[in-house]
Amino acid sequence: MTTQEEQTRSGLRFPTGFTFGAATSAYQIEGAVAEDGRGTSIWDTFTRTPGKILNGHNADTAIDHYHRFRDDVAIMADLGLTAYRFSVSWPRIQPTGSGKVNQKGLDFYKRLTDELRTHGIDPWLTLYHWDLPQELEDKGGWPNRDIAYCFADYAATVHEAMKDHVHTFSTVNEPWCAAFLGYASGEHAPGRREPENAIRGAHHLNLAHGLAVQAMGARRVGGCVNLYAITPETDSAADLDAARRIDGLQNRFFLDAMLLGRYPEDVLADLPGDADFIQDGDLKIINAPLDVLLVNYYSRFTVSGAPGGRQSAAAAPTDAGSPWVGSEHVSFANGGRPVTAMGWEIDEGGLVEVLTRVARDYPPIPMVVSENGAAFDDVIEDGRVHDGQRQAYVEAHLGACKAAIEAGVPLEGYFAWSLMDNFEWAWGYGKRFGLVHVDFDTQERLMKDSALWYAEIIRQNRTHEPTDS
Repeated sequence: MTTQEEQTRSGLRFPTGFTFGAATSAYQIEGAVAEDGRGTSIWDTFTRTPGKILNGHNADTAIDHYHRFRDDVAIMADLGLTAYRFSVSWPRIQPTGSGKVNQKGLDFYKRLTDELRTHGIDPWLTLYHWDLPQELEDKGGWPNRDIAYCFADYAATVHEAMKDHVHTFSTVNEPWCAAFLGYASGEHAPGRREPENAIRGAHHLNLAHGLAVQAMGARRVGGCVNLYAITPETDSAADLDAARRIDGLQNRFFLDAMLLGRYPEDVLADLPGDADFIQDGDLKIINAPLDVLLVNYYSRFTVSGAPGGRQSAAAAPTDAGSPWVGSEHVSFANGGRPVTAMGWEIDEGGLVEVLTRVARDYPPIPMVVSENGAAFDDVIEDGRVHDGQRQAYVEAHLGACKAAIEAGVPLEGYFAWSLMDNFEWAWGYGKRFGLVHVDFDTQERLMKDSALWYAEIIRQNRTHEPTDS
């Protein structure tokens, strides 16, 4: 037995049935943006707007997963993944966001999920990962309440078509990003800087989640939030208030609505406007019963409310405003921890913190870590990508998952972000998160060292009985 195998068996052993997966999103990998009846999304429009994407990149081809999905599933099988989390492109299913369904789009996802199941990989389907059909944006986008009802119709359509192919559905990926990066800072599509509309959009994304859960009925359904551990830079009143504010808008605004059926009063008080968009009965809909909570975790925020604070080390690559509506004065500091190529602090302890917090403060619900990963500056040397930093990151965060389980958290799985290098939103192709390296010119795939290591972790957990510890 090698030293690495000994360490793996003693330190990274998980309960029987623990899910080991990887995740992607449709717009970041599929390409084929004008094929087989797909409509235009807000990201297609955004990438064609000068100055919005680093180096003027777009995802017209991305990593061509639409044509190469069988080869990509074969890579997943080689890794030994037990599950794969992917998203469905709304404009591929409903080109205008409502009305007529594009059968060719549905057929693609049926072929994908059939291929996954043939290889023993459980498909986890996400309905929305930010690619709103452009015609719905032209009608006002997420600040328009009607879009939530369009989403419910879309959810029912996908569910009916895919219910025999998919075991677990989730609704909206990271509604914080869709609302506040899309409509407040303008860093993401559609690129609007309208703080009060961002708040409306956040509520309507929550409402869309609840309506979709209702529309899909009894099938296993989850909601997805991106959570951060929040630390005040000092114990000053200003910094403590900054931590409360950022925790409120990033974490509690979504968790409380989804799991408790209410918005935090202090968060509503922080926000501009009178919240007249919250209608009677909305929060009951948003609080629809869930089968699983999907938690995306990447980093910790260290924040300050002191005047003249520093800019965040993880600033947008292009000109953007603040996403922190009502708390634009808050600044983000480095807490003295190492950072990824995105400038994000590496802190696996924060993952234990957010998972145990949800288990402690909210009604009992099974959880999975649905995204976790890091970008680093990968280089191919002698036909290999020696990404020791990424391997260390994933190993540390899997250790955090194990610690959370031992602390009593009902954690059932882990999905690495991402399966492959891809189009990284406003960063274009400049940042690589993948376990698998992709040459964006040739589309050649190459497993990085982190992928080979992750495959061994999965193999040992599948072939040996876990210990009771």
